[in-house]
Amino acid sequence: MKIATYNVNGVNGRLPVLLRWLNETAPDVVCLQELKAPQEKFPLTAIEEAGYNAIWHGQKSWNGVAILAKKQFEIKELRRGLPDDPDEAQSRYIEASINGIVIGCLYLPNGNPTPGPKFEYKLRWFEQLTLHAQKLLTYKIPVILTGDFNVMPTEIDVYKPERWVDDALFRPEVRAAFKNLVDQGWTDAIRKLYPTETIYTFWDYFRNAYGRNAGLRIDHFLLSPEVEGRLLEAGVDKQVRGWEKTSDHGPVWITLADE
Repeated sequence: MKIATYNVNGVNGRLPVLLRWLNETAPDVVCLQELKAPQEKFPLTAIEEAGYNAIWHGQKSWNGVAILAKKQFEIKELRRGLPDDPDEAQSRYIEASINGIVIGCLYLPNGNPTPGPKFEYKLRWFEQLTLHAQKLLTYKIPVILTGDFNVMPTEIDVYKPERWVDDALFRPEVRAAFKNLVDQGWTDAIRKLYPTETIYTFWDYFRNAYGRNAGLRIDHFLLSPEVEGRLLEAGVDKQVRGWEKTSDHGPVWITLADE
């Protein structure tokens, strides 16, 4: 089973890119972030014609998350939004059960500028995610938390880390929050398979960041103990970032062995 996450940066504006990628790589399940579309504007017809069912949690102009699954897999929606979400008007989390796995698709707040209310909101949202993640682990079932975490966990996850010390994606408080989440018992899929390699998932549109491979690793897969042992492969479809009118993120994916 192949599961992917992709911050599409506008599902309607980038729809040709999304459909091309789905056709070329055929993941079984896809988590999308930054739909930037209200609920009624999600391109369901095009997604269905590509061979996928979908659930989504939209928001006008900003945010928005979705889970797609090939039509042979039933999507059972479990929740949208976190328990005690600090701001329910922001569509940042959706959760479903697919093929015996609970999948939480998330778009964690950026948090800039820091210090300030956006950074405080990011930390509050992170705290609620961590509480929910802890509860999910108590069920002792396969769970995957994936999406755009807007965190570079360590210095090897960012090009020239000294330039990011005051950024909300790399602040010590945010990195500590990510570590606290992982230390509950989650496995960072990319780092399990590639513990020391330079791997990025985001390249800014400015200063030829993609051409220079001046990137960040901010899109992550966290696996519960019940699914971690099934991990076979993980990677980034970096080439998608080089396509015309593409997102500033590349799709990230994992493959799991059958149960």
